Amino acid sequence: RAAHLLIIGGHEDREREMEILKRFVELSGGADANIVVITAASTVADQMWSIYDEAFGTLGVERRSHLEVTSRQDANSEDFVRQVDQATGIFMTGGDQKRLLALIGGSALDAAMHVALKKRGATIGGTSAGASAMSGHMLATGRVELHPEKGSVNLGAGLGFLHRVVVDQHFSERQRLSRLLSVVAQNPYLQGIGIDEDTALVVGIGTGIEVLGQGAVTIVDGRT
Repeated sequence: RAAHLLIIGGHEDREREMEILKRFVELSGGADANIVVITAASTVADQMWSIYDEAFGTLGVERRSHLEVTSRQDANSEDFVRQVDQATGIFMTGGDQKRLLALIGGSALDAAMHVALKKRGATIGGTSAGASAMSGHMLATGRVELHPEKGSVNLGAGLGFLHRVVVDQHFSERQRLSRLLSVVAQNPYLQGIGIDEDTALVVGIGTGIEVLGQGAVTIVDGRT
């Protein structure tokens, strides 16, 4: 199985056609998928889980479970690591990417996700904060100005499933082009990827990319 990342700009359709979540399920093995949902980014984990529990259930996934990570101890627990080891799809919800990284960055759960992606060909999905956390460099804080402005954005360490990129979400809706230009201007070795709401960038590791959903994916490349 080829490994995939499915990176969503937030507010994906979870009730009607569910084109993006349907693709996540397909890439995770369809009816045979075993999906775990990580709600660590959110302060309303139970509400988040109920939304995705219902969506994935509607899409025919019988094996689905909630990893409610509320501490570093949870992120290092043998039980949670075992569930990730058995999963074919791992999905990170929205919330706050700094919270997500504080809880799972550098943990046993983080390491297990890398093994799942690289050695087992599992699919890792993330929406909003879960999308920002995918890359090695993550937008930690940043104002949205009318024009790009030096020093207006701070980067932090992300989970590192993708390298030499930085991902911004809710992109057109929150007019974040200047913010992404600021990042790339200060860090020209990074490519900026801006993903609109209800839109996903699918990265097949070693195989290419596809774009799904209602909006656009914007690439900012200042490397040359």
